[in-house]
Amino acid sequence: MPGVVVPCPCGEVYELKPEYAGRLLLCPACGRRLRAGPRAALPPGGAPGVDPAFDREVFLLRERVLTITAKYEVWSAEGTPILYVERPTYLIRTALAYGAAFVAAGIVVGLVARAAESGGDPGLLALLGLAGYGLAVATFIVVSMSLRPLRHVTVYRDDSRREVLLRVRQDQRFALLTRTYTVLTPGGEPLARLRKRYIHNIVRKRWYVESPAGERVAIAVEDSIILSLLRRILGSLFGALRTNFLFVRGDAEVFGEFNRKFTLLDRYVLDLSLDPERTFDRRVALALGVMLDTGERR
Repeated sequence: MPGVVVPCPCGEVYELKPEYAGRLLLCPACGRRLRAGPRAALPPGGAPGVDPAFDREVFLLRERVLTITAKYEVWSAEGTPILYVERPTYLIRTALAYGAAFVAAGIVVGLVARAAESGGDPGLLALLGLAGYGLAVATFIVVSMSLRPLRHVTVYRDDSRREVLLRVRQDQRFALLTRTYTVLTPGGEPLARLRKRYIHNIVRKRWYVESPAGERVAIAVEDSIILSLLRRILGSLFGALRTNFLFVRGDAEVFGEFNRKFTLLDRYVLDLSLDPERTFDRRVALALGVMLDTGERR
């Protein structure tokens, strides 16, 4: 008989012997009460026709290592594989984009140098050179970001990749202040838009979830502003300062968590048990969880 997998919202995941199924336990890391074993089935609250793979409260995400493409295995709380996720990297096309940007920046530098050869006031030449190199840097950034391939996310039934269950489309190549992603059904119907505003990430990372009509329905925000500031100063400290997110809506109502487990490998727990009525679309929640990792380059 297989063992029992017990995920905790703090990010820890425990694999126990089968005889612990159904028992009430305490998480040694945070002291939360946990029920081992599968919960009783709850009626889905999402849209009709949602695949049963998404009809659950807890998703375990495990990123595959030593791969160029970002790949995730998604497991149920009982430890059963249920989904497979990919986000291609396109190394060659990205390298070509950077190469073209380098050439464009070099042309700008060459034009500035040719203008400086004409002579003139030294102070004016120095100012021209400073402005020229600044323009070269801006040219490199704009050209490289404009030519880099779009990195869409695809959620499959399994790693055979024969059946697509969900897509997340990157909407822009070049994004100065805001980047958006659209969550789509396999047939192309929009479910939600995920919005990331770079200026808000300076102090505390957050992602906005909007309906297809543009109405804000939820926010994913770092769990602690103090830890957020420490991460900006000290970095992750080899994973000790893990970046966890709370899912919030309305008047600061927390209905879910996305926590990173403290391991050498990237493992995450997406816990929506605070939304037992399934009012938040689980497909959108999973898409958001994937973007909170790969979209933040964690």
